[in-house]
Amino acid sequence: MLLQVALPVPLYRVFDYHPLADKAILPAVGSRVEVPFGRQTLIGIVIAHIAEANSDVPSNKLKPIIRQLDDEPILNSQMLNLAYWLARYYHYPLGDVIAVMLPSLVRQGKPLDLLITHWRILPHVADGDFRANAIKQKQQFDMLKLHGERGASEEVLLLEGMQRSFLKTLEEKGLIERYIEPKAAPKAVSLAKMPLDLNAEQAQAVDAIIAVHKAEEYTGFLLNGITGSGKTEVYLQAMQAVLEAGKQVLILVPEIGLTPQTRARFASRFAAQIVLLHSGMSNTYRMQGWQDCRTGHAQIIIGTRSAVLYPFANLGLIVVDEAHDVSYKQQDSLRYHAADVALYRGFQESIPVVLGTATPTLEHLKLIDDGKLTECQLRTRPGNAELATMQLIDARLQSTHQQAQDDGARFDTGLTDVLIGAIKQTLEAGDQVLIFLNRRGYAPVLLCDACGWQADCPRCDAHLTVHYNNSSQQHSSQNSASHSSAYNSNYLKCHHCDWQAYIPTSCPDCASQNLDARGMGTTRLSENLHAIFANPQTSKELYPIIQIDRDTTRRKDSWENIYQRINEGRPAILVGTQMVAKGHHFPNVTLVCLPNADRGFLSADFRSPEHTAQLMIQVAGRAGRGDKAGRVLIQTLQPENELLLKLVKDGYLSFARQLLAERKIMGLPPYSHAALIRCEGKTLAATTQALKDAIANLPAGHKLAVLGPIDAPMSKKNSRYHVQLLLLAKERHQLHRVLSIWWQPVLAMPSVKYLKLTLDIDPVGW
Repeated sequence: MLLQVALPVPLYRVFDYHPLADKAILPAVGSRVEVPFGRQTLIGIVIAHIAEANSDVPSNKLKPIIRQLDDEPILNSQMLNLAYWLARYYHYPLGDVIAVMLPSLVRQGKPLDLLITHWRILPHVADGDFRANAIKQKQQFDMLKLHGERGASEEVLLLEGMQRSFLKTLEEKGLIERYIEPKAAPKAVSLAKMPLDLNAEQAQAVDAIIAVHKAEEYTGFLLNGITGSGKTEVYLQAMQAVLEAGKQVLILVPEIGLTPQTRARFASRFAAQIVLLHSGMSNTYRMQGWQDCRTGHAQIIIGTRSAVLYPFANLGLIVVDEAHDVSYKQQDSLRYHAADVALYRGFQESIPVVLGTATPTLEHLKLIDDGKLTECQLRTRPGNAELATMQLIDARLQSTHQQAQDDGARFDTGLTDVLIGAIKQTLEAGDQVLIFLNRRGYAPVLLCDACGWQADCPRCDAHLTVHYNNSSQQHSSQNSASHSSAYNSNYLKCHHCDWQAYIPTSCPDCASQNLDARGMGTTRLSENLHAIFANPQTSKELYPIIQIDRDTTRRKDSWENIYQRINEGRPAILVGTQMVAKGHHFPNVTLVCLPNADRGFLSADFRSPEHTAQLMIQVAGRAGRGDKAGRVLIQTLQPENELLLKLVKDGYLSFARQLLAERKIMGLPPYSHAALIRCEGKTLAATTQALKDAIANLPAGHKLAVLGPIDAPMSKKNSRYHVQLLLLAKERHQLHRVLSIWWQPVLAMPSVKYLKLTLDIDPVGW
């Protein structure tokens, strides 16, 4: 017998090996083995045992494996079937699919033990063993003391807020010790807090999900609930029945920033083993989490998109929160969509899958129409709280607010007087304001007023974004000509390839010092608001301006600290990108402002109106989630835009149905099925020619619409040129039948050599 092994190499095949001669039993299917591969050794997964006669390679040319890493399979038959499905549907090599499914340490062949580090106080240690100035050490010591003689696991302590550095310091001082202990089987899940009362719509949704769970059947649910309608309470009460039956629950969230908040919400309801899984975790923690899912130690699993590929001992329910979010689509390597994979896993495991959202995608609405998803609507908020009212502000009828600086000069805030007045009124009432601007940095472009030079990225077809570092963020000047010296301590950055440079003091083309940072990002908007609402010379009350974007949440625990500041409830202005739009609960926000509502409706991407509307509704849903009514002010230069008016007057569902009707007429997804081929190379001519050759190799009578080759939306990125080709089919099977016989020969074409060719099934944009 031979072993068929899937290896993490970009080849659409598996490899045959002899087993070890001194082993009487073959390595199990689904277990890891180390094998020779050319001049290197690789870790692969055994996917089958075959007879020598069935191998394509003569037996005398096959090599034996080097060693067997697992006595038992780490991937069961269901997980291998999932890998086969992913490889077929996304036309991706099986070995690379399995590599994506495994944490890095598992791929590297590390042992899978369930030993975990615990910490406890040494018996002879007393409270008086601390110096008077060792306040933080004493606080950390007292936290550990609460866990008694046996102490607690490092995982639990870190989640409670202890710091690993303090644990090591206390250990060095001989006050505490670490010890290793196998993980015990988890206790049965119990309620830590009683459920809330449900309204009729919520109760109907919970009953439907539980009925499917008890029948041990698959059903995909679209929990279509307006923002603040209590979708999370539906999740919690549906989960209760699943957890009490001894099964696991997987909750997917679109962003890392949502995982701590979601964990706190579920931990307050259930006494259970909760595991967080996302890319911000260490490799060791992620491997432990993967193993906990596989063995059943994890009872509630909260993770980002990759968690849907993890193995589970006894999965009973999958919840995809904010299911419309494009973050669920992987944009490199295996380009899967986590919501689609979740539905397949539910079908595979015969369990319910809940897609929760206030703004369903057009694809999900089409699945409802086709009877492939069951819709549960939540149209009211608990306690009959009203949705925030939406109002358009015509920015053409009034100039934006001009604010005086300390030196008497005036600058444009980018906000109309109506918006400024509403913000002031809200703050004086003791409430919070959220201003949404989906553009981080200080300004999107640096321009020379004398000759028109723009600061562009030398490696991409993109402008460099102007950034100010922390030391100069109080600098509120809008005129770089009079404050050019301030630029020396700041930088320009490309948000696509991360190229950075100092901001010049004069124009590289004409030597003029009239350099102007044009446009507005979150940093500039925060400074403008600081000048109005946090400057003692212009404001009687000083209100904090809290900036929320990738720049301010990069450090560990930064988002948790920001969230804590917001939930203190004091009047404040929150300035954020799309990070603030996704599922956050800010009970004291009663006013949401969108100062730049036009950009998304003007994009060339046909999906942009849908994504823009989803984002606007999600942001608007942050207002009025507490006891007070909320309102949303949308500043626009196109108040007569039909799509914008439709969204504001009739709501998202009516807006989405109109877009769906237009898509049907135009034959665009979801009424057709797409594959996007991208080619990347050093020259535009080579990449374009490769896709022309690919088109020439399409099988005769393929019945596909072929669009391209054309330049990608960003034709040059990181010094490489990008060209794309779009294939559209009326029926899904037509598209995949062509790809199954066409894609691999395309990769072998001579013109593709030295180029990078990728295939994206069901792309979210092109």
